[in-house]
Amino acid sequence: MTMTFMSSPSLLMTSESVTEGHPDKLCDQIADAILDDIIAHDPEAHVACEVTATTGLVIVLGEISTDHYVDCMGIARQVIADTGYTRPEYGFSADSCGVLVSIKEQSREIAAAVGSDEGAGDQGIMLGFACNETPELMPLPINLAHHLCLRLAQMRKDGTLPYLRPDGKSQVTVEYEFGKPKRVHAVVIAAQHDPGIESKRLWDDVNELVIKPVVGRWMDERTEIHVNRSGSFILGGPAADTGLSGRKNIVDTYGGIGRHGGGSYSGKDPSKVDRSASYAARWVAKNLVAAGLADRVEIELSYAIGHPQPIGVSVETFGTHKFDHGGLLQLVKGHFDLSPKGIIRDLRLRRPIYRPTAAYGHFGRHDIDAPWEITNKAEELRKAAESLTEAQRA
Repeated sequence: MTMTFMSSPSLLMTSESVTEGHPDKLCDQIADAILDDIIAHDPEAHVACEVTATTGLVIVLGEISTDHYVDCMGIARQVIADTGYTRPEYGFSADSCGVLVSIKEQSREIAAAVGSDEGAGDQGIMLGFACNETPELMPLPINLAHHLCLRLAQMRKDGTLPYLRPDGKSQVTVEYEFGKPKRVHAVVIAAQHDPGIESKRLWDDVNELVIKPVVGRWMDERTEIHVNRSGSFILGGPAADTGLSGRKNIVDTYGGIGRHGGGSYSGKDPSKVDRSASYAARWVAKNLVAAGLADRVEIELSYAIGHPQPIGVSVETFGTHKFDHGGLLQLVKGHFDLSPKGIIRDLRLRRPIYRPTAAYGHFGRHDIDAPWEITNKAEELRKAAESLTEAQRA
């Protein structure tokens, strides 16, 4: 997202999402369900949980330091069932799959460096983004892609389209004109389904009941619609593709609009700045946009393991700022405590709130407990900017 994007007369931007039954997302949900169970009983626990899944098998790996006994096998089976894999004909089901667990304690060297949340749990770069394209202050392509997958899952769960199965994907291409979304150029849906469903019936049902309710106002006669272009999609989930937690980073964030620092989120307790500082960066960016100080904001934070403050803080507005650009960094540093300890405290992150984030995105969500989405700083930022502007004029 550079000034080239803002000055282009026409540009196509594409984002994708996946349903909760996608094998990677299934693994993310298991990892975060394990984290939630631990943190509900031991808020100071240190958790780095990874999950992989394939035909008939789930493996839980990682480093966990806690006094709480966690039933990883039971939690994994419950998540698999909740996601919809309850029938043997799916090739993967909660009752019949094996679950292997290989957990060890967190490295003593890392534990010593982090200590009581005073220091960052690792080095790294974290980025947050917000823009005024949608009410959620998210980019339109990823916003629509998530809502398509949510709608696809809803149609399966409420029985409207009873032949749907848990796995699925969406992809949305939006045409921008001088940095503003103009229309949806294309929609792609891949929907897992029972045998015997004709392609035309699937296309008609998905178009009328999934695509139009979500994307309709952005579509026109030139919008391309693609539903299951590969033909039938009967075998899905871990039976078709190996799943791995932490592999859908762009789906989890901003859909490729805005940069990504590389760290994944699910299965990590908030002492891991990959997760907590990414949430904080989104919180800062969203409040700056909500305050009307810029139309698009990207916040970059960098940390060193064991260090109590960020090594670097930067603000990028892509030329959309309505207030002195240099002053924005001053506002951020003056109104947000971006130390690991401050982030955990201010966003109340030592609570079991993570499993719902593991599908349909971590950002732009008002259907879950996501404190990084609140715009509680917007008004004070706006007033502070006005005061700084008046002082500069004087």
